[in-house]
Amino acid sequence: MTSLTLLEYSANAFFLSSVFLAARNHRHTWTLGIIGCVLFGVLFYQVQLYADATLMVFYIGTSVIGWQQWQRGGAAAEIQRTPWPMLGLFSLIAIGTLLGYGYILYLNTDAYAPFADSAVLTFSVLAQLLLMKRRLETWWFWLIVNTVAVPLYASRGLSLTAIVYVGFWLNACYGLWRWHRELRAECLASEPA
Repeated sequence: MTSLTLLEYSANAFFLSSVFLAARNHRHTWTLGIIGCVLFGVLFYQVQLYADATLMVFYIGTSVIGWQQWQRGGAAAEIQRTPWPMLGLFSLIAIGTLLGYGYILYLNTDAYAPFADSAVLTFSVLAQLLLMKRRLETWWFWLIVNTVAVPLYASRGLSLTAIVYVGFWLNACYGLWRWHRELRAECLASEPA
């Protein structure tokens, strides 16, 4: 087994565990995620997916913050919806960043698929920020990220990672369903009798 393959297997193992725990609204998603991010950062840099490598640095920092935030509170009671105007603004910022960063990578690096790579970066940042705040809409953005990531990673020969991201796509569906159910149960429990 080559070192790149071993790195890919290891990164995916940690990331799979982390993502599954996120859908279950479990705080240990963050600690396993940090290890996976370090491994994926090295892997993505080696295959010239620089925006994804940059994303891993962001994930490490936000994972530390997310871990601290999730340590403080309860589970389902903290899941909330994001107001539509705020969600629209965040989406516009993400699209603008995608186009700007993709163009910078296109002009100044040997990046492979700079705009698709930047889409994974920008929508992942938005999804991660929403996840840190336990916002239900995080799962919609993870669905976008995984939809773009699967063919991107497959095109770079990262077959295992592409398959795992199909699993992440399914997990995002599960996370959306589970968090919606938890939020609805919390709302029903808080209604006056």
